Amino acid sequence: MRPRGSTKGEQTRQAILGHALGLATTVGFEGLTIGRLAEELGMSKSGLIGHFRTKEALQVQVLEAASQRFVEEVIRPALKTPRGEPRLRALFAAFFTWESSPSLPGGCPFIAAASELDDRPGPVRDALVGILRDWFDLLAGTVRIAIDEGHFRADVDPAQFAHDVYGVMLAYHHGSRLFQDPHARARAEAAFEALLRNARREPATPLSPR
Repeated sequence: MRPRGSTKGEQTRQAILGHALGLATTVGFEGLTIGRLAEELGMSKSGLIGHFRTKEALQVQVLEAASQRFVEEVIRPALKTPRGEPRLRALFAAFFTWESSPSLPGGCPFIAAASELDDRPGPVRDALVGILRDWFDLLAGTVRIAIDEGHFRADVDPAQFAHDVYGVMLAYHHGSRLFQDPHARARAEAAFEALLRNARREPATPLSPR
């Protein structure tokens, strides 16, 4: 059993990370500094340094906290649905709930971080790349299962399908937040349905010569 002090300290750290995650979606990960977070929380910088030590460590831990939350809110519920296409649908639908969460005022933190970190090597970028690769692998693996279950054609490329689904998610993020398009979600759902239809469609049978 953990000593009570360490449990309380972990609860405090998790509360700080939750606030930092919401802040990062609006000010960006580069804007997420120990000083800025201390000001937001009314804490001393030395107190936060005791938890995270450096800005870089704070950013990595915020990404890790976001990843854990994504697993709990998006992935685990979807894994309870039937295998194959139903599970793929559940993952796609859960993304919208995640993206529109009131605790993430700037939307998906991984999409927000990607535009900042794509050309900045280091542990923060490495952490983000690992999280997104896991997401791609999960999507592609779900497509492979849909093929095995007979929901999709055998010649569907799982990696390409995952790429296309993620492209729809990116387009939705920009459409809803940057362009403030009231039809952004409907457009994203229509694009996803088109991908599903194409994956299910049997190749055209060649016409027999007369």
